[in-house]
Amino acid sequence: MIEDGTALFTIGELARATGLTVRTIRYWSDEGVLHPVARSTGGYRLYDTEAAARLELIRTLRELGLGLDVVREVVEGEKNLASVAAAHVAALDARIASLKVTRAVLSTVARRGSTAEEMTLMHKLARLSAAERRRIMEEFVAETFHGLDLADPDVRDRMRDSALNLPDDPTPEQVDAWVELAELVRDPEFRALMRRAAEFNSADRESGTSPGAAMGFFERLVRLVGRARADGIAPEAPEAEAVLRELLGDADRAGVLDRMKATHNTGLARYRELMGILKGAPLPAHEQDFAWVVAALEAGAGR
Repeated sequence: MIEDGTALFTIGELARATGLTVRTIRYWSDEGVLHPVARSTGGYRLYDTEAAARLELIRTLRELGLGLDVVREVVEGEKNLASVAAAHVAALDARIASLKVTRAVLSTVARRGSTAEEMTLMHKLARLSAAERRRIMEEFVAETFHGLDLADPDVRDRMRDSALNLPDDPTPEQVDAWVELAELVRDPEFRALMRRAAEFNSADRESGTSPGAAMGFFERLVRLVGRARADGIAPEAPEAEAVLRELLGDADRAGVLDRMKATHNTGLARYRELMGILKGAPLPAHEQDFAWVVAALEAGAGR
């Protein structure tokens, strides 16, 4: 309080009262966030009790991470504090998500002793912006299904959206999966495999093959081949013929082989596995059963 007894304070007095430095208060005043109400005879800035209360608000908002421009708008009443707080919460959420990814990447590096080069690549891919992730997946999905008639039109959206983001608190394994998936869907050879599988599925729809029939074939394959494998029957063994006959009946085996090689190969199997890891619920895999049928059909064709 100045000597004439009015409730006006110098910067030094505000600093002692609040614990802030004189330099900080002067800077905020220079930036127009804290306004002096008068000048002393010596030309020093003077502040009233309202300014002192405003200083506490400014400090709180700055500690929350708001920029001076936003702080100025809040204290001047140009912006509603609630809306500013909501926007800042959204920004903090994005930052927290980014930090979680960084933590997961570093955990992965520590777990497997990655080189600096591997860590840089993983971090770059795992931290892809949302826009870049969406562009990659939309391009992949568009190329996979362009011009095809799908039984479920929403499959495009599900494929794209399910691989866009890491979980809120990703495990090192999920970081690995996203990094590998981001690379996989950009691989021209894998895209060709996925396109071929989509073409077969679209052809089924056009020919009237029902989803129930496809599911019935899948269940029969898993049951018959699972039993054959448990009995130690190799795909090239003569006993494999009986399994194929029961599974396929009089179907065109060359056509079945072509289809199975297109829809059940190592590339697509890995894609499904990665998607399962990202979702946190790996799907039961029967790739070995399908591989057994492919090998048995190829062995039969060679006999």
